[in-house]
Amino acid sequence: MALLNLKRYVVSVTEEDQTEYVLPTWTNEEKMDCCHWEGLKCNRTSGRVIEIVFGGLYLKENSHLNLSLLHPFEEVQRLDLSNYEDKGLSGLFDYVEGYKSLRRLRNLEVLYLTENKFNNSIFPFLNAATSLTTLFLRGNKMDGHFPAKELRDLTNLKLLDLSGNNFSGSIRVRDMTPLKQLKALDLRGNKFSASTDLQGICELKNLLELDFSKNKLVGNFPLCLTSLTRLRVLDLSSNQLTGTIPFALGNLKSLEYLSLFDNNFEGLFSLGSLTNLSELRVLKLSSKSNSFQVVSESSWKPKFQLSVISLRSCILEKVPPFLRYQKELHEIYLSDNRISENFPSWLLANNTNLEILHLKNNSFTSFQLPSSGHSLIFLDVSVNKFNNIFPINIGWILPSLRYINISNNGFHGELPSSLGNMKGIEFLDISHNSFHGKLPRNFLEGCYSLTILKMSHNKLSGEILPKATNFTDMLVLSMDNNQFTGNIGQGLRSLRYMLLLDISNNNLTGVFPSWFGDFPYMNALLVANNMLEGEIPTALFNITYLQLLDLSANMLSGSIPPRLNSTNQVALFLQDNNLSGSIPNTLLVNIRILDLRNNRLSGNIPELINTQNINILLLRGNNLSGRIPRQLCALRSIHLLDLANNRLNGSIPLCLGNTSFGSFCLGKENASYSYDVGMAFTDVFPSSTPDSTSTGNVGTYVKSLLVLDQFSMDYEAATQTKIEFATKHRYDAYMGGNLRYLFGMDLSENELSGEVPVELGGLLELYALNLSHNYLTGAIPKSFSGMKNMESLDLSFNRLQGHIPPQLTELSSLAVFNVSFNNLSGVIPLGKQFNTFDSQSYLGNPLLCGKPTNMSCESNNFHEPDNGVEAEETTIDMVSFYWSLAAAYVTILLGIFTSLSFDSPWSRLWFYNIDAFIHKAGNFLW
Repeated sequence: MALLNLKRYVVSVTEEDQTEYVLPTWTNEEKMDCCHWEGLKCNRTSGRVIEIVFGGLYLKENSHLNLSLLHPFEEVQRLDLSNYEDKGLSGLFDYVEGYKSLRRLRNLEVLYLTENKFNNSIFPFLNAATSLTTLFLRGNKMDGHFPAKELRDLTNLKLLDLSGNNFSGSIRVRDMTPLKQLKALDLRGNKFSASTDLQGICELKNLLELDFSKNKLVGNFPLCLTSLTRLRVLDLSSNQLTGTIPFALGNLKSLEYLSLFDNNFEGLFSLGSLTNLSELRVLKLSSKSNSFQVVSESSWKPKFQLSVISLRSCILEKVPPFLRYQKELHEIYLSDNRISENFPSWLLANNTNLEILHLKNNSFTSFQLPSSGHSLIFLDVSVNKFNNIFPINIGWILPSLRYINISNNGFHGELPSSLGNMKGIEFLDISHNSFHGKLPRNFLEGCYSLTILKMSHNKLSGEILPKATNFTDMLVLSMDNNQFTGNIGQGLRSLRYMLLLDISNNNLTGVFPSWFGDFPYMNALLVANNMLEGEIPTALFNITYLQLLDLSANMLSGSIPPRLNSTNQVALFLQDNNLSGSIPNTLLVNIRILDLRNNRLSGNIPELINTQNINILLLRGNNLSGRIPRQLCALRSIHLLDLANNRLNGSIPLCLGNTSFGSFCLGKENASYSYDVGMAFTDVFPSSTPDSTSTGNVGTYVKSLLVLDQFSMDYEAATQTKIEFATKHRYDAYMGGNLRYLFGMDLSENELSGEVPVELGGLLELYALNLSHNYLTGAIPKSFSGMKNMESLDLSFNRLQGHIPPQLTELSSLAVFNVSFNNLSGVIPLGKQFNTFDSQSYLGNPLLCGKPTNMSCESNNFHEPDNGVEAEETTIDMVSFYWSLAAAYVTILLGIFTSLSFDSPWSRLWFYNIDAFIHKAGNFLW
C-alpha cells in the first residue's frame, strides 16, 4: 500500500501526457509480489524493500517530493531518484517532520539525486540522513561555497558527487573535518577557480579518488595534493593551470589514473619522474600553451603497464620509445604533435588488445600495416603526410574497424576492394586525398553498417551509385568535389534515412530527379556546380526537416515553387541558374538565407510576409523592377542585403535605416550561432576487455568509485555555408565563422533616384555599403560618420552634390572610399584613413580640390562655390540654354534661305508649292 501511495503521488506531479509510463508494473493485482515490480529490490529474509529506483520521469515544473511517503520503507538501503535535468524534482518537503524527515530511514546508505533541479535548499534534509555513505548530487542547480558545513552530520560519508553544479569559492581546512572519512570526491564541472583555495581537500588523508576536472582552476598545480599518498585517481583536466607539472607527482605511488590534459602547463616534463608509479594504468597529458613538452629517455623502461596513454599537444617529435615496452595498451592518443616518422605498425603488433589509435595532425609518412590481422576498432591518421597507395589488404588486416579517418593526406590509387570485408564499419572519411577510379562493388555491397561516408575532394569517377547498394543505414554521404559524371544514379533512392547528401562540384548531367523529394528525413541537400537541367521539383520544397538546399550553378529553368514547407528555417541557394518568372510572395515565410542571384527573374520584389527570420537576402543580377518595398524595413535579423544589378527605381525608403543590421541578430549577442548545417553522433565505446571491472563505467581500466571518462566515437558531419558579397571592390566568398560578423548592403547598378536618406547613418554595424551606379542626388549625409565599423563605402557614379563631410575622417576602419563621377565640390578632407585614398576615389568631380587630386584649392582658376553660388549656377545654366536654343533656330533659318537661293529641282519644287498655296488661298478668300 505504501508503494502504491508513492506511485499515486508521483503520477500527480508527472506531466499529463506521460502518466501512463509511470511505474507501469506497480499495480494492485491479486497474487502480485511487489518485490518483482520494476525498480524494487527486497530483503530475501524479511521481504522488506531495500532498494527503490523510480527516476527518469517527466515531472511538472517545480515538482517537490513528499518525503513522508518514504517513511514506511524503514529498511531501504538504496534510493535512486535520478532524473532528466529539465524534467526532474525541484525540492523536498515534509509537513510533519520537516528537515528531520530522512532520519527515519536509518538504513539508507546510498542516495542518488542526479540530474534534477535541486538547489541548496535540500541540504538541511540531506544532513539528517546520517547513515549515508554514498551521495550523488550531480547535475543540479546548486551553487555557492563547498557545502561542508551543510553536510557536517554526514560523518559516515565515503563518496560525495557534486559534479555538474555551480559551486565556487575556497574549500577551507576547518570545514572539512566532518568529512574526513571521504574516499571519493567528484567536483568536476563546477566553477572553482583559484588552485590555492583547495587546501581543505588536502586534509582528506583517506581520499582515494579526486576529480576536479572541467572547473576554472588557475595558477600552479596545487602542490599539497602530492601529500595525499593514498590517491588512486587524480583528474585535474580541462582547467587553466599554468607553470610546470611538479616532479613530486612521483610521490603518489598508488596512482592508477592520472589525467592533467587540457590545461596551460609549460616547460619540460620528464616521464621519468613517474618511474615509481608502478600501479599506473591511465596517463593523460596535454597543454594549450604550445610551450609544454613531454620528454623521455630512450633507454627508460617504466615499471607500469599502461592501458591508456594520451599525450596530445606535447611537442613530441617521435613516438615515445618507452611505448615499445608496453604490451597491454588499449587506447593510444598521440595527436597534435610533431612526430615525423613512419607509421608505427609495431604498436599494433606489440599490443594485441589495442582498440583505439589516434595519431591525427602529425607528420607521419609511409603507411604500412602489420603482417597479421588485428582487432583495432578506431583509427584516426588524418592530417598527416602520407603519400603512398592505400594498402590494398586493409580490410583483411583490420576487419574489425568501426571508425576510419585518413582525410587530409596524400593517399592515391584506387580504393581497395578489401574495404568490403569491414562489416562493422560505421564511419569512413577518405576526403582530401587523391584517390581515383570507380567505387569498388565489394565496398558498396559489403560495408552495410556505414552511417557516415565522406569521399569529397578526391578524383573519383564514374556514375554516382547507378545501382542499389547495401548502405541502408547511411545518414551522411559526401561525394562532392570529385569527377563523377552522368545522371544521378538510382542507387541513391534506397538511402531512405539520409540526413545529408552532398554531390556538388562534379560533372553530373541530365534532368534533376523528381524523387529527391522522397527523402523524408533530409536535412541538407547540396547538388551545386553541376550541369543538371529541368525544373525544380515541387516535392523538394515539401521535405519536412529540410535546413539547407543548394541547387546553385546548374542549368535549371522554369519558375520557383511557391513555398518551403519545412518545419525548420531553411537556407536556399538557387543562384546562377536560368530560373524565370517572379519571386513567389510566399517563398520567404520559412527562409533564413535566400540566394537568387544571377537568374532571369522579373517583376517586383515581393512584399515579404515574414521578415523576422531572414538573415541573408541576395537578389543581385536579375531583371527585378519597381520600387524597393517598404516591408524590407522590417528586417530584424538581416546580415546581408544585396539588390544590385537590377532595374529598381524610385527613392531609397527612409525606413531602411531602421533595419537591424547586427543589432538584434547573430554576430555579437549570440556568437555561438552558425550558418553551417551540421550534425553530430556519439557512440559510447564499450570496453571489450574482461579485466575492466570499474563500477558503473565502461571504457576505463581501473576500479573506480567515480564514473571516469568514457571514450566515445564522435561522428561529425557538416557543410559550410558560403556566401559571396562585394566589398572593397572585390566579390569575395565568406563562410563559417567569418560570415557571422559580416553586415553589408548593396543597392548598386539600379535606377534609384532622390537623396541618400540620412537615416542610413543609423546602420551602425554595417561593414560595407554600396549605392553606386544610380541616379542619387543631394549631399552625402553627415550621419555616415557614425558607422564606425564601415570598411567599404561606394557612392560613385551618381549625381551627388556639395562637400564631402569632414566628419567621415572619423571612420577609422574605412579601407575603400569611392565618390568618383558625381558633382561634388570643395576641399577633400584629410586625416586618418582619408590619407590613404588616391585620386581614383575622386575622379569625375571637377570641383573637388586638394590632395590627392592635382587641383589646388588656392588656384586662381578654382572658385569654391557656396550655397548662394549654387543657385546662381542654376540661373546661368538656364540663360545659356536659352541663348543656345535661339542660336540654333537662327542657324536653321539661314540654312533654309541659303539653299533656296540656288537654282535646283528642290528649290523650284518649293517655289511651285508656294505659288499653288497662294493661288488656292486667294480663290478661297475671294
